[in-house]
Amino acid sequence: MEDIITSRAASLGVDLTKLDLDNILLPPNEDFGIISDDDDINNQDALEFDEELNNIIVVDNLPIVPREKFEKLEGVIRKIYGQIGVIKDDGLCMPIDSTTQKTLGFCFIEYNLPQEAEVAMEKTNNYKLDRSHIFAVNKFDDIEKFMKVPDEWAPSEPKPYEPGENLQEWLADEKARDQFVIRAGTDTEVLWNDARHLKPEPVYKRSFWTERFVQWSPLGTYLATVHRQGAAVWGGASAFNRLMRYAHPQVTLIDFSPGERFLVTYSSQEPSNPHDTHRVTINIFDVRTGKIRRAFKGSADEFANGGTGGVTGVSWPVFRWAGGKDDKYFARIGKNVISVYETETFSVIDKKSIKVDNVVDFCWSPTDPILALFVPELGGGNQPARVSLIQIPGKEELRQKNLFSVSDCKMYWQNNGEYLAVKVDRYTKTKKSTYTGFELFRIKERDIPIEVLELENKNDKIIAFAWEPNGHRFAVIHGDGPRPDVSFYSMRTTHNTGRVSKLTTLKGKQANALYWSPAGRFIILAGLKGLNGQLEFFNVDDLETMATTEHFMATDIDWDPTGRYVATTVTSVHEMENGFNIWSFNGKLLYRTLKDHFFQFLWRPRPPTLLSAEKEEEIAKNLKKYSKKYEAEDQDVSTLLSEQDREKRKMLKDGWERWVNEWKRMHEEERLERLGLRDGEASDEEEEYEAKEVEVEELLNVKEEVIPE
Repeated sequence: MEDIITSRAASLGVDLTKLDLDNILLPPNEDFGIISDDDDINNQDALEFDEELNNIIVVDNLPIVPREKFEKLEGVIRKIYGQIGVIKDDGLCMPIDSTTQKTLGFCFIEYNLPQEAEVAMEKTNNYKLDRSHIFAVNKFDDIEKFMKVPDEWAPSEPKPYEPGENLQEWLADEKARDQFVIRAGTDTEVLWNDARHLKPEPVYKRSFWTERFVQWSPLGTYLATVHRQGAAVWGGASAFNRLMRYAHPQVTLIDFSPGERFLVTYSSQEPSNPHDTHRVTINIFDVRTGKIRRAFKGSADEFANGGTGGVTGVSWPVFRWAGGKDDKYFARIGKNVISVYETETFSVIDKKSIKVDNVVDFCWSPTDPILALFVPELGGGNQPARVSLIQIPGKEELRQKNLFSVSDCKMYWQNNGEYLAVKVDRYTKTKKSTYTGFELFRIKERDIPIEVLELENKNDKIIAFAWEPNGHRFAVIHGDGPRPDVSFYSMRTTHNTGRVSKLTTLKGKQANALYWSPAGRFIILAGLKGLNGQLEFFNVDDLETMATTEHFMATDIDWDPTGRYVATTVTSVHEMENGFNIWSFNGKLLYRTLKDHFFQFLWRPRPPTLLSAEKEEEIAKNLKKYSKKYEAEDQDVSTLLSEQDREKRKMLKDGWERWVNEWKRMHEEERLERLGLRDGEASDEEEEYEAKEVEVEELLNVKEEVIPE
């Protein structure tokens, strides 16, 4: 390695006699723990990475100073570059001219990670130290490339066009099927849901594909895997080729932006001092190029507010993305502030966070750049709690609602951003108990009117709440007993406007979770955990139950993106019955698959339809015309399945007859042997036997006993 660095530096005329080569380390291997399908390619990649020193940058246009000012200049450089990342011990080197004993006007800085070097180069290139010294920053590896640029320009040879792989080809499936991915044991499989043939159809299978979990991107384009060295995304029609790798050692969590432009990765490092908190690193990558667009570092305490799914004190996701496919804004909550970033420069909007004293939670509208935030009561109730709606990027407050005697608050956006439900738990006058009500915001209407909804029994505990996707209805599970009630409400009256109205209440249901179909109309009332997988398929349009069944010990329920099928799974949190069931939307069990050590089931998301609302409405009106084609196909499949059943029964019958005939043949071959064993008596036919009753007396015991007189 010394030869590599020395030869590269020598080509630049650099004196490296003062540079401690022992402290220049290679970056970690970037194979992400993925075994290559081609050993030659794997070896080639290893050689390529061995020659890279991409955690070292060269900073040019520094002041040329004598030895007595050397320490001061080094301190300035460390202050600038130490804020960006961790500089290795003896990782800063400023070469000295042996003749003049002055610096040469540039230095080498070695970071722990290549990502830190990348960020340092992006942030400090063209940094103005003073009028005469504007930094020119490059990667150490890039210097050699620059030196090889020829003096005379020559046009490059045009490369022939090679079309890229169609990552959306799976959407053109002739049978209009959906895909899903499962993890069981060491295997990860992608499968078609072939409900017509009542079985899954394999697409791609790989062992040790991921070290933690897999995750689809929001539009279903990529499948992400997680490894010790970072994350990777895969895609394609059937082969699932690796499309990009993202170097982030010890990554534990990932998150995509809604439009799939960016990937957020998270890792934490245990502190050396037990009194300190974990050190957190969060990187935001460009999905297509694999480059880091912004890196965040700090203690776990700095990232601990907001979100769900805490890890070492940090709530995930730390950054929440504004709704829509443009991926224009994302935000994080801090102490008394909400920082909103725009992805053009990855900096805070107007270079100033939104100051909100004591803010504890926020969420984005799924469709618009609108923030909903919650601030609890302050000063023992002197300052009421409040929910505010803020428009981005102008930071204008659209609506505010003050709330009193609040113990807790949760916010639920409806999928198309038309409504916001705020579930408010309030203290009673005695402050010994609480009751729950809802503040319902009509976001799309003028001045954003708010309606208050309280249950008939104010003391009922709210167990679950869920909006109908892209609809106007919502469902609530409420009650204190083992069999709570389920109520359905609409944000419309019979005239399609006005106040919230109650549709119905279902009494005494074994349910603690709600799962709406993505298409609306249908919902599953599920009893998970202690209720052992009770399932009720309910039609909200007709207000009637379609089916009542169960999947014993079910841990998860997932609708497919179209709302046609439902998967219920039993993961390895239970030791028995691991696997998944596929159901129709109306509760008919289609097929069941058992898998030992079953960890994960995920439907592949679909991008939004390209059809206009008018076209969808036209199709719905003429559904019978369109359905004829599919009914004929279903009939063909049904006929095929019937034919397959007949073939199966015929095969079983033929097998039975072959078995019987074989035993008859063996029985006949052994007839002479049986005659010999029975002294020539023919005993094969029952009528040759004569039944006789024989009485046999047997003396078992004789005992004499003298009876005294």
